[in-house]
Amino acid sequence: MPLKKTAMTLFPPLHLEGAPNFRDLGGYANIHGQTLKHQLIYRSDHLGKLTPSDIKHLQTLNTRPWLVLDFRGVEERLQQACTLPDAKVLSLSIEPTVVQTLTDLLASGVAVSSQKTVELMQDTYSNFVLQHSHRFSEFFDAILAHPESTVVFHCTAGKDRTGMAATCLLHALQVPMETIWRDYMVTNERLGHMPFFEAAPEVARVLQTVQPEFLQASLDTITQTHGHLDTYLDKALGLDTQKRKALAERFLA
Repeated sequence: MPLKKTAMTLFPPLHLEGAPNFRDLGGYANIHGQTLKHQLIYRSDHLGKLTPSDIKHLQTLNTRPWLVLDFRGVEERLQQACTLPDAKVLSLSIEPTVVQTLTDLLASGVAVSSQKTVELMQDTYSNFVLQHSHRFSEFFDAILAHPESTVVFHCTAGKDRTGMAATCLLHALQVPMETIWRDYMVTNERLGHMPFFEAAPEVARVLQTVQPEFLQASLDTITQTHGHLDTYLDKALGLDTQKRKALAERFLA
């Protein structure tokens, strides 16, 4: 879908050397004119390479307990453990599948095109809905169970599993879809050409970015299975009216 440049109150932008996709969701306005509060909830790539300067900056930024919600799989967590001191880390594990599928295809001699890679990414996003909705339900339960904490949620690159979680969260707070799309696409500005997988350049370009076709696959699957994103939040994620009200009271001004 076409993306609009929407007005957003961004404040002050964070630039962490060890987590370039770490960013505050504060400043986004919802359809009622309310605004997400700053410095309460962040989305990010993994926190395993934070520099001493990054850590000092985050400790200065926040005096509340840190709650880190980690969507990475087991091996991803073992390879790059969270380095944010004194953070409470909860695993909401969604194992990555695209790289393994590509590895298997290449090992079997199958030529993998950029279009095939896009299709694999679309399958991944559809499966967020079909196979992993319980993780996004746990995501909201964890946030609501720690009302005194500042929340950081992330996966490895902070783009796919994290992008799906951000979409659900922002929609629950009644942020317009054009703003949600813009937030989703900011990843491409933050990560640049960070390598995730050694592959042909056209394949690597797909893996290293977010594309509208990816998130749209999740949204289409939600429409097919639940009719509407609000119904999905309610029925599949257990985010009823009372929980949405609690989220609004906590994060909206």
